[in-house]
Amino acid sequence: MELKSIIAKNIISLRQMSGMTQSELAEKINYSDKAVSKWERGESLPDIAVLKNISLLFGVSLDWLTEEEHNVPAPVSEDAEARLKRKRVNRIAITSMSVLLVWLIATAVFVILQAVPAITRLHWLSFVYAMPVSAIVWLVFNSTWFSRRTNYPIVSLLMWSLIAALYINLKLCGIGIWQLFLVGIPGQIIIIMWSALRFRKKK
Repeated sequence: MELKSIIAKNIISLRQMSGMTQSELAEKINYSDKAVSKWERGESLPDIAVLKNISLLFGVSLDWLTEEEHNVPAPVSEDAEARLKRKRVNRIAITSMSVLLVWLIATAVFVILQAVPAITRLHWLSFVYAMPVSAIVWLVFNSTWFSRRTNYPIVSLLMWSLIAALYINLKLCGIGIWQLFLVGIPGQIIIIMWSALRFRKKK
């Protein structure tokens, strides 16, 4: 691997580990974000003074920046650790609030439908539908911000809640097909097999 590519990979690794954007890194070393972008794409190489500033900023040696493989991982400063923790807490809070919003809407629908005499006995269905919708919202946020491995139990929850919702709807129409739940068995096996697959990570 060329030196430009090695340094680019290491700068990206240090920046992401510290929770910085390219603009924030550029500001700390008094350079433009366009310059940082070029370094990270391996289009240009920072001069020795810039590399020294980057090494001091992240607490690594100049050698660390030029090595393709590292025996010692890069240290993460307390500030970076606090920043990463705060970002994760914020993401968990946003995800939780989004799921709770689904249940807030379901509760509002439940209350409103109670006032409609013709469908009063069906008002509880709002909570039945809230379950798969919550799973979809959770799946979207988890895929964006968190570990993809958690997607598999979420997909399982989504599948079973959809089957349950369909069964309940058919039951209310006088069609009791408990065999619908048998569909979930091969579906669950597929999800388990899918979770066992190992995909090559993109560089």
